[in-house]
Amino acid sequence: MFDLKTLTRPAALLGLFVALAVANPVFAAATSSQFSLVGYLNAGSPASVDLAALQAYAAANPTAVKTVATTSGIYEGVSLSAFLGSYLKTDPSVPKNDILRGYAVATGSDGYKAVFSLAEMDKSFGNHNDIIAYKLNGADLTGSGFARIVAPDDVKAGRWVSNLSSLYVGHIPYTPGAGGVSQQFSIDGAVTNSISYDVTSLVAALPAQTVTVATPPLTGSSFTGVSLWDLLNLSGIVTDASVKNDILGKFVVATGSDGYQAIFSLGELHPNFGNIPVLVAYANGVGAGLGSKGFAELVVPGDVAKGGRYVSNLTGLTVVSVAAVPLPASALLMVSGLLGCAWHARRPKPMAA
Repeated sequence: MFDLKTLTRPAALLGLFVALAVANPVFAAATSSQFSLVGYLNAGSPASVDLAALQAYAAANPTAVKTVATTSGIYEGVSLSAFLGSYLKTDPSVPKNDILRGYAVATGSDGYKAVFSLAEMDKSFGNHNDIIAYKLNGADLTGSGFARIVAPDDVKAGRWVSNLSSLYVGHIPYTPGAGGVSQQFSIDGAVTNSISYDVTSLVAALPAQTVTVATPPLTGSSFTGVSLWDLLNLSGIVTDASVKNDILGKFVVATGSDGYQAIFSLGELHPNFGNIPVLVAYANGVGAGLGSKGFAELVVPGDVAKGGRYVSNLTGLTVVSVAAVPLPASALLMVSGLLGCAWHARRPKPMAA
């Protein structure tokens, strides 16, 4: 137990800060006045963004300005997808849908992290209206920093990152595969049990579910299979109980036999957050196999327009924990905040449609 008298000494304060940093990546929140923008970005992208820069971006890109209605009022900001899309780098070696290999990590000044796949926000795929909010009911934000992430489709608003201090854009490299019809896939990475499935073990793993796709290009098509979220949990996703909502700091990479890949954030899949249904399909609606698509294919019935995250000839599902994203140098100022009452801004739930 730390003694409050001891904590008045500067050296002890720094020691406490370091101890907390090692033990738990969530600190007492400082009020953010800017966020860093780093990662897989074009040269010339801004290294940091403050309120004036966000407002200037909104003025120059009016179609990116979005609002979200919540129980606390109306949040206004810019589309997270559009904002990041203005600076994203692309890999010319990828023959199709390079954006499916990208993800964003939003970090608050207290170290709280949430991962978003770029595809879940993109209008051609998941099309979720996640925003970088900087106004509430027409006024600048107070109490949650100058900007926060608002994810209106999340059930429990866990990915509403207050006091936004960092946006990191990650990208997984492309390696062409041999192709061909797959006969098995493995679940590995940040799991306690790596498991391989063929068609027999996949059918036996979980109760069958059947979905009918309501969006192009497969409108009306039906598929039978098992829940991706439930299947991942059979392997035991590794989480740190000392980190609040540690599951939000992870994503899964689905790989096809030809090297085609798509990232899904686990927050997007988790029933308490994005709660989107993704099926690991092994049969079409009439019970026949998938033919040239292999014995298993990912089916994302809520994706719009392109159906790009339908990964056929599935060969792998790899769970990845995001690397620690360094906090800005200004985070050291939070040491003094440890003497006060640490608080974490409430994340209000969106109003039902």
